[in-house]
Amino acid sequence: MKMHLKIWRQENQNDRGVLVDYELEEVSAQMSFLEMLDLLNENLIQKGDRVVEFDHDCREGICGQCGVMINGNAHGPLPHTTTCQLHMRSFKDGDTIYIEPFRAAAFPIIRDLKIDRSAFDRIIQSGGYISVSTGQAPEANGIPVSHKTVEAAFDAAACIGCGACVAICKNASAALFTSAKITHLVLLPQGELEAGERVVQMVHQMDAEGFGNCSNTEACEAVCPQEISLMHIARMNYEFNKAFLFSK
Repeated sequence: MKMHLKIWRQENQNDRGVLVDYELEEVSAQMSFLEMLDLLNENLIQKGDRVVEFDHDCREGICGQCGVMINGNAHGPLPHTTTCQLHMRSFKDGDTIYIEPFRAAAFPIIRDLKIDRSAFDRIIQSGGYISVSTGQAPEANGIPVSHKTVEAAFDAAACIGCGACVAICKNASAALFTSAKITHLVLLPQGELEAGERVVQMVHQMDAEGFGNCSNTEACEAVCPQEISLMHIARMNYEFNKAFLFSK
């Protein structure tokens, strides 16, 4: 297949950036989207040009590093799919593909398609932990937890922090990401002790990072590769209000 690519090139955070046109031939329908970018970079290297920089790691849909906007969609045209798991068979011969980085004030562009997601790290650091007052790990079966609760906590913990929810949100809200991290811990007995302190600290940190407010358009849930439920945001709001009331 032959592809017409329009890729965002930006030298650094202070550069204005521009969409650059590339023609790429011999693209196999079986290639992943990232393999297609690898092919483009091989061609650029042969010409002596600077490669297109983009984030990636595991290429297995687990790490959340590879996200880009593809034709205006976070991760591309397939629902609940990471960029690395998107394949070129989702496109047609001769298609024009627009490729841009995730855009949000809290996600500054490092170069080209690479963005800085460390705002997510700081949200987790602000409250994504539990205090353990014992010198050794507790017995795994010492605290009974129902199967339903375990599954609900695991579903929330499945968030890979890719940032697609922020990129697709008209307000650049991180509510889905933050609420998933809060729900994961608040459902388990080990996280109950610090539940109030945790939700207040993480929500305040989310606001301090410059993320916008949630307006319930549900776009975040629609593009999430792990299908994180919007109901976690309701849980976060409930826990935040409860913490506020009980702090008085």
